Amino acid sequence: MKSKLCAAALAAAVSFAAQAQTEIQWWHSMTAVNSEWVNDLVKDFNASQKDYKVVATYKGEYDASMTAAIAAFRAGNAPNILQVFEVGTATMMASKGAIVPVGKVMTDAGYKFDPAAYVPAVAGYYTAPNGQMLSFPFNSSTTIFYYNKDAFKAAGLDPNKAPSTWPEVTLAAAKLKASGHKCPITLAWQGWTQMESFSAWHNVEFASRQNGLAGLDARMKVNSPLHVRHIENLGNMAKQGLFIYKGRASAAQASFTSGECAMIQTSSGYYGDVAKNAKFAYGLAPMPYYPDVPGAPQNTVIGGASLWVMSGKKPEEYKGVAAFFNYLSKPEVQSASHKRTGYLPITTAAYQLTEKSGFYKERPGTDVAVNQMIRKVTDKSRGIRLGNYVQIRTIEDEELEQVWSGKKSAKEALDSIVSRGNELLARFEKANK
Repeated sequence: MKSKLCAAALAAAVSFAAQAQTEIQWWHSMTAVNSEWVNDLVKDFNASQKDYKVVATYKGEYDASMTAAIAAFRAGNAPNILQVFEVGTATMMASKGAIVPVGKVMTDAGYKFDPAAYVPAVAGYYTAPNGQMLSFPFNSSTTIFYYNKDAFKAAGLDPNKAPSTWPEVTLAAAKLKASGHKCPITLAWQGWTQMESFSAWHNVEFASRQNGLAGLDARMKVNSPLHVRHIENLGNMAKQGLFIYKGRASAAQASFTSGECAMIQTSSGYYGDVAKNAKFAYGLAPMPYYPDVPGAPQNTVIGGASLWVMSGKKPEEYKGVAAFFNYLSKPEVQSASHKRTGYLPITTAAYQLTEKSGFYKERPGTDVAVNQMIRKVTDKSRGIRLGNYVQIRTIEDEELEQVWSGKKSAKEALDSIVSRGNELLARFEKANK
């Protein structure tokens, strides 16, 4: 009888311990190999301690998850953590009362939190003018260039030398087509890669007021002569069958992984997919540029997403969020994530650990993203932070598609992006004065 009572007491204690575990809800937008990475991070964190349980839930593409979270916040059931892509940063910063700054969450929980420990180009983007870090850098990326070495070799191109300029890209595409390749080059995330990153890489303004970082009264400037020249060139390549448009967002990436397309410009965060699934030799290289543009290449801007802490939660839940973020910040965790995914190491210590491990020497090109981001920045290349930018990205897609299909000239499409985009910027400025 006594042993039965002891067993019952033990079972009750175990049950109480399980109930006492604080659950942390995290909504994210990671798919495929990156979803596996997220699930492994959560699994490892949950196994490392017994006080908190992080539950990761896929909520659709970035724009869909952000919309769902806003609706959930209004209904009083928002997640503790929300992954938001970089173009939603201005909107989140303006969402007064909806978020708790990550710096406050960390220090309130008793963790030493030094923004200086994070890679400047990454941390700076998510920091308010008063120096307060607002969100936690997570899957930070930048635009890089991928190419199929086997396809290059078959076309008589040097498989160990990626085209470094846009004229060289065009020549390589022509040779690939002549060798029978039906998709010489494609592009993913076209607004980000061909307009935002392109602007910073050439040190030209994307928008006024330091691309929006200096004020809400920023306006679009992507119809400059250089922007027109570039989109016109891509439009001509599309007419010649050298550039094949494969759809919005990340849709084009599958065509490179499969070997259908020989070159692609997309996120450094695509590396994990290529490393796991490509059945050919591939190379990673810096973004191409126009060699006659003074100062080019400059530096690339941040992409990917950060983690925002939603307001209105219990104190113990914020402690759990802080513990999770502290775990994610560990150099060994960061370095392993960087190696696995191609996303940037968010701390200097993680970058140094990766370098010391010999990873960059073993896998040439894996340091391209970091090297592009750590260059000295200018007021034109620091980053882009505009309100209503999720909607502006959709406008960019719509207008660029008109160029690729031959229905609009580059000038007409870019002028339309500027006028339509400026209407949204003016609306955002008025709503947040």
